[in-house]
Amino acid sequence: MAQEMKIEIVKKETIKPSSPTPHNLRSFKLSLLDQLSPVAYGPLVLFYPNNVSEVTLTEERSHQLKKSLSEALTRFYPLAGRIKDNLFIECNDEGAVYVEARVNALLSNFLDQPNLEILKLLLPIKVESPEAATGCLLLVQASFFECGGLAIGVCMSHKLADASTLSTFIKVWAATALGLGHTVVPDFSAATRYPPRDFSAQSPAAAMEMKIVKRVTKRFVFDGPKMRALKAKVTSGSVQRPTRVEAVTGLIWNCARKASKLSSGISKLSMVSQSVNIRKRVVPRLPQTSIGNLVGYYTAMAEESGIELNSMELVSRLRKGMVEFNEIHSKRLQGDIVFEAICEYFKEIENIMRRDDINLFICTSLCNFGIYEIDFGWGKPIWVNIPFDILKNFASLIDTKEGDGVDAWISLSEEDMALFERDPELLAFASLNPNVFGPVTRRSSL
Repeated sequence: MAQEMKIEIVKKETIKPSSPTPHNLRSFKLSLLDQLSPVAYGPLVLFYPNNVSEVTLTEERSHQLKKSLSEALTRFYPLAGRIKDNLFIECNDEGAVYVEARVNALLSNFLDQPNLEILKLLLPIKVESPEAATGCLLLVQASFFECGGLAIGVCMSHKLADASTLSTFIKVWAATALGLGHTVVPDFSAATRYPPRDFSAQSPAAAMEMKIVKRVTKRFVFDGPKMRALKAKVTSGSVQRPTRVEAVTGLIWNCARKASKLSSGISKLSMVSQSVNIRKRVVPRLPQTSIGNLVGYYTAMAEESGIELNSMELVSRLRKGMVEFNEIHSKRLQGDIVFEAICEYFKEIENIMRRDDINLFICTSLCNFGIYEIDFGWGKPIWVNIPFDILKNFASLIDTKEGDGVDAWISLSEEDMALFERDPELLAFASLNPNVFGPVTRRSSL
């Protein structure tokens, strides 16, 4: 089935803001955190069934998407501009890219067992494209299935946007389609808190780089009942109420550690790096609608000391890392030494990634962002996912539709994945690429 599915690009357009950007807003400064962010696009694909009483014409839905996108760009005007010299965005209203595509299959066929390679074709550009640094900052692809189902793929440059920014924009775009776009006011003050630096004389050595290596990426789903069992398993005196993200990250980390040790025959220091939204952790707090890369990272370590570590202990170390970040590192992201603190952190991560004696695992989460509430006027999405697979030893987590589980794409080396996907501890709580619908009967409109 997956090999026969074809996606045909029907048209490609430039969508400009519905109103021109005022002259005094034509230059938008990047923050220091934006400057040091990797050159890549942040992706998201939302799937909507055709659940209207009468089939809405493709042309009508496409027109509504483009019209509301144009109006949303007026409020998020930097997204219609272009980055210059990694210092600022020239807000010249060049616009965003809108791609319309047709899929020669039913949405239910794809959701039976999602195929990552096809999922990536539902995005308007490759995630690793260098265009993220100098080209279009926002690209959208609307892919219409034969049944009337719709996939909306969004790519937003990581040079301006973190996961929170991406979700905030899509929510405003959808609200605009419903005539409610004015209810959210984006905040553009990040560069005031974290002023940019001129790196024209030399490349910012501290900037994160996306080093693409050979890897295998597979999807694992932790549903609600299994999630509750997993949280009970990793509960301890130090972590009495583990979060879903902590529980899943601890289990994935433990199983990946074991797989790496078995496949290589070498015991390495193992570390995990977890992204953290700093908006509510710095003082004074930043608005949740702040636009930019307002993300910090904390690390947890598992040394090979002869003591066998389990998932419960690793969750304790994850919680300790988060507590230390909140108590120590978040304070360094404010005050007079913010530049030194930020660059020091990026250099530390860069050095860790270059070391052969450390096995670094990176985890990012889009859980608890309310993604499944995004409604453009045709109901809420049936599935949302993050087709990001350009790094090895990487996991991207997102909510399941019910909100009580986790849907994860995990990338490992081929040798490690062969052991990881057969780990009994993992399979006690996770299913390998299950049907999105679960045990329920599929709807004919899919």
